[in-house]
Amino acid sequence: MPKPVKQSAEPADPAEFALAPAFTERPAWNAIGEGWRHLHGSVRGAGVSFEWHDFKTHAAFDWGKSFHPGSIEVCLNLAGKGSVAFNGEEVEFTPLTIGFYRRGEQPLRASRQAEQRHQFLTVEMSFDFLRRHLGDFAPSLHPLVREVIAGQSEKSAVVMPTRLTSRQQQLLASLREAPVLAAAQKLWYQTKALELAAELFFCAPGERELFCQRQQRLSAERVEKVIALLGKDLENPPNLEEIGRAVGCSPFHLSRTFSSATGMTIPQYIRQLRMERAAELLRSGKFNVTEAALEVGYASLSHFSQAFHETFGCCPGLYPLRTPTQKTSLK
Repeated sequence: MPKPVKQSAEPADPAEFALAPAFTERPAWNAIGEGWRHLHGSVRGAGVSFEWHDFKTHAAFDWGKSFHPGSIEVCLNLAGKGSVAFNGEEVEFTPLTIGFYRRGEQPLRASRQAEQRHQFLTVEMSFDFLRRHLGDFAPSLHPLVREVIAGQSEKSAVVMPTRLTSRQQQLLASLREAPVLAAAQKLWYQTKALELAAELFFCAPGERELFCQRQQRLSAERVEKVIALLGKDLENPPNLEEIGRAVGCSPFHLSRTFSSATGMTIPQYIRQLRMERAAELLRSGKFNVTEAALEVGYASLSHFSQAFHETFGCCPGLYPLRTPTQKTSLK
């Protein structure tokens, strides 16, 4: 079990509380208790906040309630699986990954899986902090950050995480216990926030304009991988979780991407592949209806006949009579 740690309060400017209700993430972590530890800073005050998390829960945990509005949060995920989603886009933080997401006015949907040990460090940077320090670099920034700097968009958004490098793991360890005197910690932590910004928020030349195209290409590649995977074993096709692991994508995001690209859900596409294969077997004359049904994974002949009729417009026992629907399928 995680070693108990002393929970410290997040500093805040009293004058700010007098002007507007202050967002606080403490209620989001009440169920976690000492598994959440504030390390340094304040999103509303200094514009940057560092926090360490080390906990295990018996039920899925909603950590999206801890995301400060008007900030971009970096997550260095050491252990445990978590997801962050908004507007149909979902990314998954698996062990040893790093990524960031933007929290605008609308909340992000985020969850930590049950019965897992979660260890991760988060660095929240306010929009004002980012504008103050990255304003001169707007053209070179990742679109999600550049939009904030340029005042083009402050809507919530997510970005696909990448692998946590050994150097980033060392940085994570040092952030948990700052190796400087207390008087120097404000300066030290701020430089570490900017170090992460320099490493994660910039795009290589030529990538900025192609960001949307790259996302589309990645989605298309995933769909092609799914189609190839589904065609390998129609009798025992993989489930959505297995497919997601194979193509490196969360089941939720994969379902949305696949449906958008093909016009069908994955189960619908599997049925279509099965029916096309069954029709091919029946046309060969080497399989009867029962054999064709078993070959494509149907144990129930009635279910197979119903699916076949809905696809081709006739019962499989009458196939391949050349009805108008069948003529089309045979071309």
